[in-house]
Amino acid sequence: MKGDTAGSILAREQTSQARLIDPGARVALPDSDTAELSPEEYALFASVARVRRVYAGEALFRRGDLGTTMYVVTHGTIELDFGDDLISKCLVPREFFGELGLLIGDHARSADARAITDGELLELRHEEFQRLVERSPELISHFLRRAIMRVVLNEQALIRRLRRRNQDLQSALDSLRATSHQLSQTETLIRIDELTGLHNRRGLAQHLQERRRNDAIGGLGLLLVDCDRFKHVNDEHGHLVGDRVLQGVANILRSVVGPGDIACRLGGDEFCLLVKADSREEVLRYAEFVVGTAHGLMQMPHTPPLICNLSLGACLVDRRGEWNDWYARADAALYRAKRLGGNRLEWQDDAPAPA
Repeated sequence: MKGDTAGSILAREQTSQARLIDPGARVALPDSDTAELSPEEYALFASVARVRRVYAGEALFRRGDLGTTMYVVTHGTIELDFGDDLISKCLVPREFFGELGLLIGDHARSADARAITDGELLELRHEEFQRLVERSPELISHFLRRAIMRVVLNEQALIRRLRRRNQDLQSALDSLRATSHQLSQTETLIRIDELTGLHNRRGLAQHLQERRRNDAIGGLGLLLVDCDRFKHVNDEHGHLVGDRVLQGVANILRSVVGPGDIACRLGGDEFCLLVKADSREEVLRYAEFVVGTAHGLMQMPHTPPLICNLSLGACLVDRRGEWNDWYARADAALYRAKRLGGNRLEWQDDAPAPA
């Protein structure tokens, strides 16, 4: 019998003359999915196992630890924590755990084992298990079959739980993606002007905040753009035509912005451009293009009108100032351009004098 192994015991059922139980007795064996030893199994295991005293809170092993020892609870309660949101198990007297370490050898533990209360365990290693095989191969054969079946059932249940959890996680990820997409769309909507597709005041404020965070306020020019006689367009041709005119202005501004520049509709028929520029000449080139393009389109007769003449006020941005400071300077220039008849641009170097 000394050459028998767990595999050979499973391969053949044989009768031993040296077993501890009465050969004629009817053995009540537990179901295959339970971790509880029958009274006969418990008596057999206790006859060869080592007794170990444990104390509340004591860790027997951790997930991932390699182990070769099987345990049977004699007194007290042991908790098996499988982690990953899986349900923990509490084992009570006559229940066993760690059998794969005994049967396979150096098996990575799948749970943390911890004593909940003071108690006692039976420890069985390879040498003790070999003695069990020699004493009662038939009983050990049944135990092995049941233990392996329990492992298979547990693994199948774990796979089902993991599949369900993966499905739940996938559904959660899909929901998060949809929510993220909706948030992105919402953020876009609240900073983009619906009519023209340009940034609105909120979008401009966010752009300026980002520039300040990146210390990128210097080297900019500001142009304020206002439609000449826009009220006349609305009154004579209606608001739908007025909307098309505003969209035409937006298209002109959009055509001149480069990376890092921003075109914005501030409200009504007032727009602005914030462009990269280190000198007055650079800013004026942008302004002249905008005024000239609108004026050129006005020379092409079209009823109802697709565009209107534009007035511009321009200035360089002082990195030490704030938006209100820059706006006041550009607005003073724009006011002069409107007062001088429109369809022109004006420049403002210094802060406007108080009214």
